Amino acid sequence: MKILYNVTIKISTDLHIEWLEWMKRVHIPEVMSTGCFESYRITRILGDDDEHGVGFAVQYVAADMDIFNIYQQKHAKRLQQEHSDRYANQYVSFRTLMKIEAEG
Repeated sequence: MKILYNVTIKISTDLHIEWLEWMKRVHIPEVMSTGCFESYRITRILGDDDEHGVGFAVQYVAADMDIFNIYQQKHAKRLQQEHSDRYANQYVSFRTLMKIEAEG
């Protein structure tokens, strides 16, 4: 049973271009180097831009819940803290965990 780990983020408009480059160049490669995810995608949320920022969803696919739990136990806290330290008070986020029922 594959797991989709979705992180929805609204980042300050002034920082969103730099943030996106940092995510592509640094953060996501670090997440992927844990070996816990098979793939990822970054999406920009359409119609979400406003005075509070620009919305994105970053999605990671894990092979199963056991692998995802390894990520949570061994890697998540450090990686989330790096993001939080770098962009303190410049974003809001929430995480959603989903089971993939079918893929095309």
